[in-house]
Amino acid sequence: MPQPSKDLDPTRSPQDWFGAHLRHWRKVRRLSQRALGQAVHVSGSLIAKIEKAERPCYLALARRLDRALDTGGILEWLCARTGSDVDKILDDADNPAVTPVPARALGFPGVMLPVAESTTDDGNHVERRTFLAGSAAAALLAGTPLSHLIRPSEPSPLPTTVRPEDIDQIEAAATVLAGWDHHYGGGGIVRTAAETQLRWASALLELSCPEPLRPALFAAAARLGMVVGATDFDAQAHQDARRVFAFAAACAEEAGQWHLRAKVYSYRARQAVWLGDADSGLTYAELGLAHENRLTATERAMLHIARARALAAAGDIQATLRAVGQADDAFAHARPAEDPPWMSYYDAAQHAGDTGHALYALALLGYKPAFAADRLRAAVEGHTAAYPRSRVFSCTRLASLTMATGDPTEASAIGLEALREVTKLHSGRAVDDVRQLAKVAAAHRAIPEVTELCDRIKETIKT
Repeated sequence: MPQPSKDLDPTRSPQDWFGAHLRHWRKVRRLSQRALGQAVHVSGSLIAKIEKAERPCYLALARRLDRALDTGGILEWLCARTGSDVDKILDDADNPAVTPVPARALGFPGVMLPVAESTTDDGNHVERRTFLAGSAAAALLAGTPLSHLIRPSEPSPLPTTVRPEDIDQIEAAATVLAGWDHHYGGGGIVRTAAETQLRWASALLELSCPEPLRPALFAAAARLGMVVGATDFDAQAHQDARRVFAFAAACAEEAGQWHLRAKVYSYRARQAVWLGDADSGLTYAELGLAHENRLTATERAMLHIARARALAAAGDIQATLRAVGQADDAFAHARPAEDPPWMSYYDAAQHAGDTGHALYALALLGYKPAFAADRLRAAVEGHTAAYPRSRVFSCTRLASLTMATGDPTEASAIGLEALREVTKLHSGRAVDDVRQLAKVAAAHRAIPEVTELCDRIKETIKT
């Protein structure tokens, strides 16, 4: 009979912190410890021990776990933060357990105050938690906000010259932040962390840099800027997004990185269309397609869809359909192995959703709503758990389309499904889409199911 999972305490040590994240992602992907172990070529027993902090995880295994669980690189980042030199440890799960290093010794979040010495090893942390609670209350009673306790008194020093490891860290930060952005949305802690990383990376551009490293440094800065701009865009901080996207485009061009440049211009096109500037959106998309022979098929599909969305926003039905056709033709020749890492999100579900968004705009003009509905439905069904925000976008648009052109009762059920997911995100764009759904639904409030949807929207997002 299966044993219940042991409760984890991520505040006890860096290894406990890592183990709790590993268990979370394993459960999100609905994998047993044995199945995950088989996927990364270790035993299920080792996975169990890593989750319970009885064994550390070495970096190569963390990378394999990221790939198997499609985390966007989060586990590799966490593993590097544990500070343990465990790359030499073998995969043998029968080796003796490793005693966790106290988190406070490495400055980890979660254990910021001293721990009571009488805390036992059997999981009884009553005295420690009482002490922590008492210390926090004392700080508040003294009139000192707790945030003041962690305010840095001096900035982290920059290196005197750029090193390869500095570039590696920028690229790793971009990977992790992109995963968080897809999973949680661009607002909240994601945007705050992203902006801090970009300030560090941009400061490196002003340092002495060996000439052979210069293209890689600017390419890494472009990639991080692209991610930060995306978080700003999603948080509806549009002035910041424009500024950061311009920075990313300049860095990509300085690096001679056509693939990064294409992705940045795709974002700039999408933001312009979102803000109602179809003409600028079309211009940015066409700039991204410059020298399209240097781009992969997936990148060409992405940019043709950006053109299609701009043309749809301008009301040009035939030009939009041609652009969607060009995107479909390009995607039919996609070879994911040829794509750069930041294009890994662009799969069949993403393509269906993006083309569906373009056709949605045409449907609102009266052009064949079923075309848009079929693609949006395929996107909703196809998006994996790693991309809940993308699924919400397509689900909300499908609800709005069905409400405007189909059965309001069915639309309400779709809308409620989207609303359940919106509450888990920090995405200004997702909230705006829900507000638009509420406006479309207002014409059908006499229907009980629509009334329920409108009430739920009002309670959830305070429209």
